[in-house]
Amino acid sequence: MKIGVIGGAGVRTVIFINGLLKRYKKLNIDTVVLYDISREKLEVIAKLCNHVVAREGKDLVVRYVTDPVEAIRGMDYIVTTLRVGGDHSRVIDETVALKNGVIGQETTGVGGFSMAVRTIPVLMDYCRMIDQYAPNAWVFNFTNPSGLVTQALHAAGFHRVIGICDAPSSMKYRMAQKLGVTEEELYVEFFGLNHLSWIRSVQVRGEEILPKLIADDDFLSSIQELEIFDRDVIRDTGMLPNEYLYYYYHRERALANIEKSDATRGQTIERVNQLMMKELGEMDIDADPEGALQVFLYYMQLRENSYMSIESGSANRPMLEKGSLPVPEGMGYAGVMLDCIEGMQSAAGRTLVLSVLNNGSLPFLRDDDVVEVTCNVSERGIEPVKQASVPEMCELYIRLIKRYERLTVEAVRDNCAQKAVEALMMHPLVNSWSLAKKLMADYAEAYGQALVGGAK
Repeated sequence: MKIGVIGGAGVRTVIFINGLLKRYKKLNIDTVVLYDISREKLEVIAKLCNHVVAREGKDLVVRYVTDPVEAIRGMDYIVTTLRVGGDHSRVIDETVALKNGVIGQETTGVGGFSMAVRTIPVLMDYCRMIDQYAPNAWVFNFTNPSGLVTQALHAAGFHRVIGICDAPSSMKYRMAQKLGVTEEELYVEFFGLNHLSWIRSVQVRGEEILPKLIADDDFLSSIQELEIFDRDVIRDTGMLPNEYLYYYYHRERALANIEKSDATRGQTIERVNQLMMKELGEMDIDADPEGALQVFLYYMQLRENSYMSIESGSANRPMLEKGSLPVPEGMGYAGVMLDCIEGMQSAAGRTLVLSVLNNGSLPFLRDDDVVEVTCNVSERGIEPVKQASVPEMCELYIRLIKRYERLTVEAVRDNCAQKAVEALMMHPLVNSWSLAKKLMADYAEAYGQALVGGAK
């Protein structure tokens, strides 16, 4: 079997390949084909990937191509991991938002809207190619904002698409470590939308322990995703929040922390990536592949250890010295995808959190709405866990954000500025018609053309 990666020059590709090495035989995968519009970056990332394969003595074939059709034709699985506009577009998205006094995070609110409307048309084109050259392939969408983009693809009739996010799986991993159990022994039930979800059940070998965890200050302080929240909001709701709920529960705090920071998250990532590619570009990777890999891992550590630190006002996590850094084993986006493939190939299956069609999981949404929920994945298919009831607060948030997502998809489909403004107005982090119009005007000025409603 073969995997095609559209956006293969992304920095996480190396970690994806390393994670795949542990399971490629079991998953019957023999080839990975990387494609990206940036040939220079693609060549660097491909060399690092092939070194990771060689140092482990494996026979997985990793190659890169400059024609997207070659990364699609005949593939069994396709990964979409794009950043339309490059790293600097994230800087623009955040800067325009902050100028207007709102959060510009790339998946939530204004930043997510801007990224989505730039990205959806490009992914539509790739999905049309997939329909033509690999109609039976499963598409794993890593492109942010994952849930919204996946909603747009399903609405356009591309139904072999699964939205992937590593936030739920990473949180479960850390919870298992803290509790001293394996991930297989731990059942964590999520419900909601991508970056707007809650945990309503945590079980160890069938025993419900969520109330104990919520009451345990040590536990809440020890989990990276939970330590940023006030304890009262967790205990009042009686559920554990997805870390991105920080932007809703503590909006003014997040905004103030970003405004007083020396750089936004987008500026930080842009600078780290530029320094990484500059240093790698000055090396002879063929002559010193391990040295190049260590440079790559150092900058990836710098990137990951500062995650959510600006918004939460917390300190960066400690850094390890360059020279003997291990390659992460694929936990994250890649791990979720590989778990999903493994589940789809087995009778026993796996329990995973995915963005998929609702199909009755959340009773107040339409069946064709994309939700992010715990799913049972096996050779029988993907079955979302059904929620008999949902707390009113959660339902209202989910309804509101899903309305925003639908309007955003319609705005892109119809190239309609009015729907775009209405979509932004609906989002709780904007919540104003006049502000939505101002944001649209400022983005048009920043990008030199209207995000939606301009000439095509």
